[in-house]
Amino acid sequence: MLLHVIEAKYIRDYIIWLRFNDGAEGDINLKDHLYGEVFEPLRDLNLFKSFRVDPDIQTIVWDNGADLAPEFLYENMNVLA
Repeated sequence: MLLHVIEAKYIRDYIIWLRFNDGAEGDINLKDHLYGEVFEPLRDLNLFKSFRVDPDIQTIVWDNGADLAPEFLYENMNVLA
């Protein structure tokens, strides 16, 4: 099964809650993953909070061109029971 983010909500700091197409949901703290040219601007919380779920690539994206693979998000999230 291909993984797709179907819903995402900002929680606090650099934490985002995610729901995937297989029903799994949880949160991920991206604070330690914001490095590199496209991700460093996201250290500004106002920019970080502006993510959305892109319906075409089915993951979270930012207007500066940053996006994260659904597989990365899935493997690194804290699953909520």
